[in-house]
Amino acid sequence: MSEQTVTVTEPGAPSQVPAEEQRPVDVVDVVDEAPAPVPAPAPAPGPTKARRVLWGVVRWTAAVLVCGGVGAGAAMGITAMERTDVPGLATEPDGRWDYPELALPALPDGSPRPFTDGNDGEVHHADLRKLLLAAPAGAKVDPKLNGGWVGLDSYLEVLVEKDRPDVKAYLTDSALRHVAARGWTMPDGTTTRIHLLRFSSVAFSEAYKDEAARAVYRGERLPPGVESAALDPSTRDVDVPNLTPYAYQEEEPYGSEQTRWSYIQAGDTLAVITQTRKGGVLTVPFQQTVALQAQLLG
Repeated sequence: MSEQTVTVTEPGAPSQVPAEEQRPVDVVDVVDEAPAPVPAPAPAPGPTKARRVLWGVVRWTAAVLVCGGVGAGAAMGITAMERTDVPGLATEPDGRWDYPELALPALPDGSPRPFTDGNDGEVHHADLRKLLLAAPAGAKVDPKLNGGWVGLDSYLEVLVEKDRPDVKAYLTDSALRHVAARGWTMPDGTTTRIHLLRFSSVAFSEAYKDEAARAVYRGERLPPGVESAALDPSTRDVDVPNLTPYAYQEEEPYGSEQTRWSYIQAGDTLAVITQTRKGGVLTVPFQQTVALQAQLLG
């Protein structure tokens, strides 16, 4: 639609009607006896420029308020929706488990963290049980491994039976102080067991970690049912200061289940994480579990 230009005539100003719209006026003789013609009423003055501007402001303000209301409603609707419900913002699941938010346990007054100044022995002063990673959502917790203290035999169960006597003797001589453990099974059948072994010093902890790693290369001290193992590269990206996870996986061909496990030596404490799953242990939850447990120990 083409824009129309309106010319406003002020009261008393001469008419500006275009010539083509003017009608010819008949010329007649004026007779004294005839009554004087009554002039036609002047047209009502149009709106002034100031009034038109004011009216335009009102209209545009109303339009802005309407659009703003619609936009605000849409924004409130988007923020109230889950991310996966908004087109273009959906995130595909990558297999990670839903773990509770990590929280470091309280320390006795005046006790430092293991890798801070003043703690040259890299001692964990926190309750060892509080350093265990919590089970993720949907997990069925093993009642025998519920996050409390366990005996050495509980840890030995993650090793092949023929190696248990030698390992028990080694750990007894290594001044092992405490063992705490937690285990659970996920709906997909993945079973996780975490044992924390606290030694009397960082030297004993590191020595057992090195001995366990050498034994794996010799084909010894493997989890039950595992005949051969190889390094598991999935934990190479786990970046926790002062810690280096050593991870292994059962080589193919394996039976109905596969096992992956990892050693995390953190000062005077060694974490042993073992996962088994029918058809193969998935990489993402294994890497995630190792990384989170390492963060709690670091």
